[in-house]
Amino acid sequence: MPLTESHFQELRKIVGNENVLTAREDIIPYEFDGTAALKHRAEVVILPANTQEVSACVKFAAAHKIPVVTRGSGTGLSGGSVPSEGCLVLCLTRMDKIISVDAANLTLRAQCGVITANVDAAANTHGLFYPPDPGSMKISTIGGNVAENSGGLRGLKYGVTRDYVMGLEVVMPDGQIARLGNACVKDVAGYSMKDLFIGSEGTLGIITEVLLKLLPKPAARRTMLASYDRMEDAANTVSAIIAARIIPCTLEFLDRTTIGCVEDYAKIGLPRDCEALLLMETDGHPSAVEDEAAKMLEIARAHRARDVRVASNDAEALKLASARRSAFSALARVRPTTILEDVTVPRDQLATMVGFIAQVAKKHNLLVGTFGHMGDGNLHPTFLTDERNADEMHRVHLALEEIVDKTLELGGTITGEHGIGLAKKQWLKRQLGEASHGLMRRIKHSLDPHNLLNPGKIFD
Repeated sequence: MPLTESHFQELRKIVGNENVLTAREDIIPYEFDGTAALKHRAEVVILPANTQEVSACVKFAAAHKIPVVTRGSGTGLSGGSVPSEGCLVLCLTRMDKIISVDAANLTLRAQCGVITANVDAAANTHGLFYPPDPGSMKISTIGGNVAENSGGLRGLKYGVTRDYVMGLEVVMPDGQIARLGNACVKDVAGYSMKDLFIGSEGTLGIITEVLLKLLPKPAARRTMLASYDRMEDAANTVSAIIAARIIPCTLEFLDRTTIGCVEDYAKIGLPRDCEALLLMETDGHPSAVEDEAAKMLEIARAHRARDVRVASNDAEALKLASARRSAFSALARVRPTTILEDVTVPRDQLATMVGFIAQVAKKHNLLVGTFGHMGDGNLHPTFLTDERNADEMHRVHLALEEIVDKTLELGGTITGEHGIGLAKKQWLKRQLGEASHGLMRRIKHSLDPHNLLNPGKIFD
């Protein structure tokens, strides 16, 4: 159904005149997310202030059979918040209140539009912390993190967003408000409905409020940066650390291309002639941290680390960690278009996969920097390209197809933390198989029979 001025007037009654955007110059920023080369023209953007306004907007959309695409800060990397034809874009960034921090019960309740870093900052004031730390945490919203089940650098030890969600408030496709989960540590009453919505990418319901588990802040941390002449040695170091029953909070790597870009960008003093850098961090009780750090250093050197730098204080630790945290920003400066990919393989296949990505890049004459979470097998091959060059983009797509094929051949997954959205849906059935893919479609149809929430994402 085409949107008309009468539709806009009804929406203005719900959220106020200034919170319904229809002017072209106001709407353009909402027509794309962080995914390169994916965008679609939008007709209207709505900025609700609370759950009741979201519910009223969804009820209006359901009555008129108008699709709804929800977004937060638009940092997604799979096209999940790109508008669809004739939709209402529902932007939830005004819903940015931290409702409460319950230090006694180690929980935090927040509206969906709270910036992820602000969740951790609020926890820190009580001597607590929120472990998931996606690369976009300074600008991404907690609701978007839950919708995408975001990961981060601390995922090896602490897990991903799903592991910290205790409860949700969700607006359903018909506008009803459902409250799922609670503050109890143990609760097995019925189906675990909240888990159905975590990672559902806005296709089943709209997350408006979250109840999160917090942890006591670690008393100590040690940060180390090891350089290697061979990627295989860095991968073997990771395997040996895990085999030694050490679970660091961070085990991250950068390949040679990424190292050069980071050094150009951040001037950290990284060795440009090595093939791999491994960022290692351990945290916890001071004596345990000292013991684990010493063992990790020993393991790194035993596996041919050329050099290992150990941070002597917090400032130096932050500088070493910035080598990994600035990887995407550094790579994005090189060419007009940056395509940040996301695949995961079993840890023992990491060196094989990194080598394969390098071969594919050479085969298709492409510039690719690879970095990622070596501790959990999550790789981010990053294509530095120009979307205006049709031939080069064709070669990028050919390379991606080969990378996905190899990922699945090695028993991996097509996405470790970025989601499916528009970018990965063509490969989802290949990974899941007919039965599992069909089950997901049936769940979507059961909850959203008119396909009004984020249509075209995850499935055609």
